[in-house]
Amino acid sequence: MLTAICQVLARIPAGRVITYGDLAAMAGYPRAARRAGQALRQLPADTALPWHRVINASGRISLPEPAAQRQRERLEREGVIAIGGRIDLGRFRWQP
Repeated sequence: MLTAICQVLARIPAGRVITYGDLAAMAGYPRAARRAGQALRQLPADTALPWHRVINASGRISLPEPAAQRQRERLEREGVIAIGGRIDLGRFRWQP
């Protein structure tokens, strides 16, 4: 599963986000959002993969601090803005 998740993750363009459920489905594992999150936790700390472009289905960052702050900062550098803690999936969601 990790290989398939990484392949999809590598394709997410800057300035776009997907949900854990989207990531799982695109990797061939529909209805496995939690497993996708577990796979992301297995990534090495110095990974070049854009892990920060994955958010929860309500458009929020699910990580605890301080990782959530790192994710917010990376997304903001790419132009992805959270208003009231929520990212507008209609505007920023990646759908290949």
